[in-house]
Amino acid sequence: MKFSFLDYLKQNHYADFDLKAVLFDMDGVLYDSMPAHARSWQETMEERGYTSTTPEEFYFHEGRIGSSTIDIITEREFGRKATEEEIQDIYARKSALFAQYNQGKIIPGIKEIIGFVKSNGLKPVLVTGSGQPSLLNRLDTHFPGVFTPQTMVTAFDVKHGKPHPEPYLMGLQKGGDLKPNQAIVIENAPLGIESAVGAGIFTIAVNTGPLPDSVLTEAGASVIFSSMEKLLETMPEILRLTQTISI
Repeated sequence: MKFSFLDYLKQNHYADFDLKAVLFDMDGVLYDSMPAHARSWQETMEERGYTSTTPEEFYFHEGRIGSSTIDIITEREFGRKATEEEIQDIYARKSALFAQYNQGKIIPGIKEIIGFVKSNGLKPVLVTGSGQPSLLNRLDTHFPGVFTPQTMVTAFDVKHGKPHPEPYLMGLQKGGDLKPNQAIVIENAPLGIESAVGAGIFTIAVNTGPLPDSVLTEAGASVIFSSMEKLLETMPEILRLTQTISI
């Protein structure tokens, strides 16, 4: 793992890390919500006459803002962009189904990771492509006092969603106008990884879904863990490396 940190510093022309914040994705990192997302997207598209999607496809769209996902699929299916009315209708139906299917399960180990981050004086920042009120409204219940509007980037805050770097660049701003070497990212989705890497941040992937590790590596993840518990075990070493490694 040491070499992953060294490679990052060399490729991004930094002498060392000056870690101040950890940027977290939400779906698949805080919450085990992606199966409900995939099911609700698929059922909504089928109801609206779309025939080319599969539930698995939506794991590849994870992190996009909803309107972009709808546009991409509509253009593929019908050769045109979705109308504003279609976007609102599809997203409202998808959101209603998601609220019905999602059980709000928290990813095992993530609360302890956030506790470790805070106990070491680092700021947790949320960077999500979600605009789902049913999840966003639960954050203060499940993670009390951790994420505030001042430390959250959601679909409502950005013009360009993941994989564009804008969400994570804004995350750096909300972390305290940080430089990329002053943060690390914890992600689970290829588009989120691309966004974080595009923003120049060291990116850790935790594979909490059905995609092969190779997809996360190709997206640019520096390190991959098979579960949040495995990452939790390694957090002291990750912190030590960011404090001691230099070129």
